[in-house]
Order: sequence, then structure tokens, then C-alpha cells
Amino acid sequence: MTQRTSQSSRARTVKPRSAGNALGGIIGAIAMCLIAGVLVTAAVTPVVALSGMAATTAVDIFEKLPNHLNPGQLAEPSTLYASSPEGDVELATFYDQDRKTVKWEDISQYAKDATVAEEDPRFYTHGGVDVLASSRAVLQNAAGTGYSGASTVTMQYVRNVLIQEALAIPDEKESKAKYKAAMKDSIDRKLKEMKYAISIEKKYSKDEILLGYLNIALFGRKVYGIESAANFYFNKSAKDLTLAEAASLIATVNNPSKLQIDVPENIPDNKMRRDKILGSMLRTGKITQAQHDEAVATEVKPNIKRNIAGCNIAEQSETTNYGLGAFCDYVVRTIKKDPKFGGSPEERAFNFSRGGYKIYTTIDLDMQWAARQATRENVPELMDGIDVGSATTSVQVGTGRVLAMTQNRPFNNAEDFLKENPGYTTINYSTDYEDGGSSGFQVGSTFKPVTLAEWIRTGHSVRDIVNLNGRTVQENSFQASCLPDGVYGYGSFAFTNDNEGTKGNQPVLTAIANSVNGGLVSMQQKMDLCETFTTAQKLGIHRASDQATWTQGEADAGLVGQDQVGKNKIPTLHGEPRDLSMVPSNVYGGVDEIAPITMASAFAAFAGNGEVCTPMPIDRITDADDKDVAFTKSKCSEALSPEVAAGVAYALQYTVNNGLARHAQSNIGTPHLAKTGTTDDVVDNWTVGASTKVATATWVGNAGPVCANPEDPSTCGRVTTQGFVGPSGNRLMEADQTIWPATMNVADAKYGGDAFPEPSATSVQQTMVTVPDVKGKSFEEARQLLTSNGFDVIDGGEVDSSVARGLVAGTDPAAGDSIGLGSRITVNRSNGEAFPIPDGLVGATGNSAKATLSSAGFSNVDFTCEAGGKQNPSKNKVVAVNPSSGTEVRSDSQITLSLACSKR
Repeated sequence: MTQRTSQSSRARTVKPRSAGNALGGIIGAIAMCLIAGVLVTAAVTPVVALSGMAATTAVDIFEKLPNHLNPGQLAEPSTLYASSPEGDVELATFYDQDRKTVKWEDISQYAKDATVAEEDPRFYTHGGVDVLASSRAVLQNAAGTGYSGASTVTMQYVRNVLIQEALAIPDEKESKAKYKAAMKDSIDRKLKEMKYAISIEKKYSKDEILLGYLNIALFGRKVYGIESAANFYFNKSAKDLTLAEAASLIATVNNPSKLQIDVPENIPDNKMRRDKILGSMLRTGKITQAQHDEAVATEVKPNIKRNIAGCNIAEQSETTNYGLGAFCDYVVRTIKKDPKFGGSPEERAFNFSRGGYKIYTTIDLDMQWAARQATRENVPELMDGIDVGSATTSVQVGTGRVLAMTQNRPFNNAEDFLKENPGYTTINYSTDYEDGGSSGFQVGSTFKPVTLAEWIRTGHSVRDIVNLNGRTVQENSFQASCLPDGVYGYGSFAFTNDNEGTKGNQPVLTAIANSVNGGLVSMQQKMDLCETFTTAQKLGIHRASDQATWTQGEADAGLVGQDQVGKNKIPTLHGEPRDLSMVPSNVYGGVDEIAPITMASAFAAFAGNGEVCTPMPIDRITDADDKDVAFTKSKCSEALSPEVAAGVAYALQYTVNNGLARHAQSNIGTPHLAKTGTTDDVVDNWTVGASTKVATATWVGNAGPVCANPEDPSTCGRVTTQGFVGPSGNRLMEADQTIWPATMNVADAKYGGDAFPEPSATSVQQTMVTVPDVKGKSFEEARQLLTSNGFDVIDGGEVDSSVARGLVAGTDPAAGDSIGLGSRITVNRSNGEAFPIPDGLVGATGNSAKATLSSAGFSNVDFTCEAGGKQNPSKNKVVAVNPSSGTEVRSDSQITLSLACSKR
């Protein structure tokens, strides 16, 4: 847990004045009333005279100086926190000045007395300028018998305020100039300090001034203020300092670089200065002789506790141990790119390191712990033969709050440390490049739900039938309204399915559940390629880094043909460097490199009524006074209509319960949707999914290429994850199937999850259509007509038919039948060798019917009695014909006439 600074600690505490205080107040009032009289003449005029400054009177000099100084806000560290049931957990601290501003009662009286006794014994009796000390200093300096600055505590406080004003300027050049002026050893600077000191004494009590001095002073390195000094040098609070420790710290202020006791060589000089202070405290009656003697006999023995700044501590901290270094870096980068913290990255970084911000992050420590443990058990930091990587990121559905962010390689950004610890990395595998991330990773089949979303949006159903087979397709079969000619291209490409066991014409639901590429190609052939990528863009899906547009030769194994925008480049939707590659292979194969946090956010939209929210790692920010600080929060927008999102959720829940994502089932029954993804050669492996409350993306694969010969780039490449085994003994290619459920099971227990919304009837009911009549048409005419109506057509070959040879004899299912849209229809062509059995046979006598058949060319006619009896074809009438009238058969086919024979 971390120490919190209350709002009251920001204000100086007014302490009731003693007789000495009262006398100091009276003298201060007199100083302000008689500033043009005796006091200035005594204290200021000698200084002016010896300086050679041209002025009529000391009053003239004084009146031309500014008389107001605002101590302002002191620089304080900014701290990141995570919430837990036990309270706020400190993750990391960032500072230019390590300072904790404290209240009067939180500082040892020894430190207060030591300051006054040594630096300004008449502090409580003068009005900001010590007339006696100033006069003595002038005489000593003029006579050359010694040098004395005669600065009171108030004047030293003034100087520190001016220094802090200089350091608080973001512009480095301007800051240095103002700092130099504040430190300049000159008469005009001393006069300015005097007048400011008198002004300060008018506004604040003596205790307030002394408190301000102890909170602002530099104690060496970047340690400012008595509280941080006590923490750093003695590992305790300022209120618990002993007499010897307090004197040692006050001694340090005199010359920090030479007296700070974390440097062993400085300790003898510090003790000498400390003992001098102890003597001053004894002389002024602040301590007894016994206290003095005991303190002088005490060894100067520091107990250093360094306040390490930066995100490395969030990774390595023994008290948290949640592996939050990369997340911490993501939070800091989020602030540093937020314009509400300053006009430039440099200004924002400057403000962040000084502003005393308390940043309350969104991280869920329970989920983070679960994801971290599962990752460590399944994916090592390093493996021989592969640059192994893993990342798991969770976001809250409907808000974008980042709940977990972990990876296999711990975070550290110290170059020396990285050289000695190659298992660490500065890269955050979960985020976009500018957020500390890599260039992203190919997402494989986890892109298929995007194509499914467009399928449902355009009025199709998950139960519509599509061709699942791998095959060669023509590029002009892909409509692309945003490209020239309205089609993708004019070449062709062949593709295969990883899942060859699922083939033929089957429902879209089957194609999604079993991740069959052919089904997605068939779906895309019925949609507009440009619109599919517009849907992806609305879901917030983009490349993780700026990437040069691929050339055709760099595309995936010839899957991209001659593009219509010229220069043989793969098209994107808007030509921006983060746009996805608008190629047919992307709609099923996810060929672009995308960050896990982007995929988690997109799937959160499927689970959250179509609303996508930008990821946000911060819940709240307050300043040093515990007042809320404005920052850019998550923005949510409708990427899909609720009806489309519900349809996608239905299919992806089916995938969990019946398809390849069965490992994504909840162990407590919370409804989940999910999709797996595997890229070519099993280089990358994904599980992305969600409940109605939390979405999680897990990636395991190649963080980068490995080289058989580091000096030969041609030997470098990403390798298959097959054959590699993790620490737990599980295959690396299946690690995502363990990490994802381990994370989501904790999410389910904490956040729950509702049933996904019921999908619309349109999205889940099979579309039924009537088979059109194509009899008598050419095969190509019939194919085009049936295909345009959404059917899949195969050639059934020749059949016996009276239709002219080569023309369509009929279909199966037949014309007029009602079947599911996308169903397969077999088209049969005529051999021209069949004749229709004539009508009018039933009711005629047997001989008459036979004569009719003979006239029609049928020679093989036989009789049978309907219910026994004796045949008499000349009298018995025909009651049935087999084959029936209208049926087309060859002329030598057997035709049987059934007669109504008389009983014997």
C-alpha cells in the first residue's frame, strides 16, 4: 500500500505564536511601515553603497523591486496505482524531484530547531531581514575578514522558490536562464530576496515559512523536502527522526553534493557540520547538554532506501509481482500523448514528472495475476530456435477499460540491464507501436468474424449454404466498388483449407465454427470487398504500425493478383499506412499485423451490442491537492447495429460450444463467444473472445524472426511453433488455449456475464428460395441464372431427354422446388435420345393405348392386371402407366400398362 498525502498537508499550518513570535510580528510590521527609514538605511544602504550601484537613496532601489512572490505548487512525484479490496496498490513513481510535502506536525521538532539554530537564530524575532546579521555581513565583507550572506531562513526560502520557478519552466533554455539569475551572486539578487522575504513575512506565519522551507529544500541528488530526505537517508518518516539524524539532514542542505551521506566519503564532513549544528542548538537552548553529548557521540549511519522511479519497478516489485511493467509503460505513454497534459510530448512528459499526479489505473490485479501465471507456465521468456512471444490483453465490454495486460517477456527499459538480462524487453506485445508495442502480429482466422459481420449486415443468414471447398477463383468474382471497374482484379488465385475434413456445400455456421476458408471466400463473393473493410475499420481494426504497402510479389503466395489502382500495389481502403490490406485472402486469413488489444476491443463490440470503445488504462487522475485532473477518456461508438452484433455473437457462441473454440468454454457456465486463429505454418496462434462483460485476446507465436546465419538476412524468418514445448509440457502452439480460459475464468467469477442477445430471425433462419426453370437453356445460361440467384451449380452430365442435345434437360432439385439459398443444384444436359410418354393412355383400352405408344415410337409395351384376373386388352381399360405419361424415356424402354382385368 502507498502513503497518501491529504489535502490538508498542502496548506501551511498556522501555529499559535509565542512571545518571540509576537515580537517577530511586531518587528515585521515596523519593517513594512519604516521601510524607507531606519531599517532600510541600516540594512540596505551599506549594501548599495559598497556595490557601486547608482541610486539616489536605498528607498529608490527598494521601491523599484517587485514585492510579491507566490510560492506556488512544488514539484512532486506522479504515482500509478491499482485498486484492490485492501486499498490502493502503488505500482510505480515518476519524478524530477523526489518530494513528499508534509504537514507541520509530521516533522520532528529536532529538524525545525536545528534549522533555526544554525541558519537563523533570530528567525522568530525578525521581519524577514535580519538587520544585525546584514550589517555585520556588510562590514565583514568590506573589511575582507570573512564572507557572510546574512540570508535568513525566509530569504533562503525565497531563493528556493525562485529556483523552483526556474525549474518549473518546460523550455530548457528559458529554465536555465532563470535558474542562473536565481543563483547569481549579486547585490541586486540579494536586494530582491530581502524585499520578497519581507513580503512573505506579511502573508505567512513563521511556522508556515519554516514548514515551506523544510518542504522545498534540496537534500542531494533528486531528493527534495525533509520527508523524502528522511525516507531516503534513514528509511523513516520525518516525524520519527532522532536528534542526530535531524541535525545530519539539516547539515546536508548547506552543500548537498559534499554532505549527502549516501556517499561514504562525505560522512566525516557531514558529521563535522552536524556537530556544529548540535552546538548551535545547545547554545540557543534547544537541547540540553546531555542531549548534545549523546548526539555528538552517535555515529552517522545511513539506512538508504532508494525511491526507484519508472516502470521497471512495476515489473520487478516484490510486493506486487504482477508483471505490470509493460502496462505501466502503456499508461505513461497514454498520458504523454494526451493534449490535455500539454501542447507537446516534451511538455506533457515534463508536467507528468512534476505534477504530483495520482493516476488510478484500470488494471484488475486478480485477472492480471491469472494471466501472468498461465503465461509463465506455458510460454518461457526465451527458447532456442524461435523468438517466442506471447501477449494476453483484456478489456471491459462497453467501457474500453483495460483489465489485464501481460506477456511472456518481462519489461525493462534500462540498456545495461537488458544487456545482462536478454529475457527482458522494452517492447509491449499487446499494443500499437506508438504505445510501446511491436509491429503487431498476423491475426489469422480471428478476422473471419469481421467478414461474418458484413455477411449478416447485408441481409444474409448464418444458416445460408455456401461452398466450403478449396478451389481456384477468379478475381473479378469479388465486387469492389471503391476500385476501378468495380472488381478486385482480373487474374485468379487458388486457396486451400486447413480443415480438409469439412467440405462441400454447408451452412455458414459450419464454416465459422470449423474455420473453413472456402466458406468465407464464397461469402465474400456475394458481398462488396470495400464494404467488408469498412466494417473492419468501424470496429477499430487497424495495423499496429505504419507499414509500407506490399507489392504483389510480396503478397501471400500469389493470393493477390493484378491490382487496379496501378503500380502493382495491394490496395487499402483509404491509402493510409494503418489501413488493412484490401485483398481477398485477408477476409479469411487475417494477413495484416494487428495488436492484441485491438482484437480484444473489436470482439468486445460483438459481445456488447455492436459498440466499440477505444482502450483506456486510466480510471481517474487527481493532483497533489486530490482534485480531479481532466484527461482524454475512452470514446465509444456504434460499429455494428445490435442486430448484426447479436448474429455474430450467436455464431461465435456456437463456435465455442460446437466448433474449434471449445477450450473457450467457461468453467462456471458463463456464456462465451470466441474464435481461434492460426497463420500459415502455425507461426501465430490466437484465441479471441468475450463474455458480455469482458473481452480477451491471447496471442502466442513469433515475436520476431530468427536467423540461421545472423550475417545473412536471407536466412532470417519466423518459424513454425509446432515442435516447441512450454514449461508445463504443453505444446507451444496450444498455449493460447490454456492462457485464455485461465484469464477469462477469473473474469467470469468477478464480473459475471449475461446471455447474449437473441439474434434476429433474418440472421439465423435459412433463406428459402424457389428453383427457377432453366429447361431448354444452354448450360452456361442456366449456370449464370442459378448463380445469380445464390445457388451453387454443378454439372450433372448428360441424361436421357427429349430436349435438343446439349441443352438443359432439368435440375436436381427440380424447377419450382423450395430450397435453402446457396444450396447446390445439379444441372443435367440432354442427350436428345428420349421421348415423352404420351398423355391419354389411362381410360383407353389396352390395345388402343399400345397403338398410341407404338405411334410415338415405343416398341416395348407390356400388360399386367391391376388386381389379378384374366387379361383382355381389347376390352380391359388402362388404369395406370409406368413410367407415367409425360416422362421422358428412351424408345426401347419398358412401358407397362396396368389393366382393369375381369375376375375369372
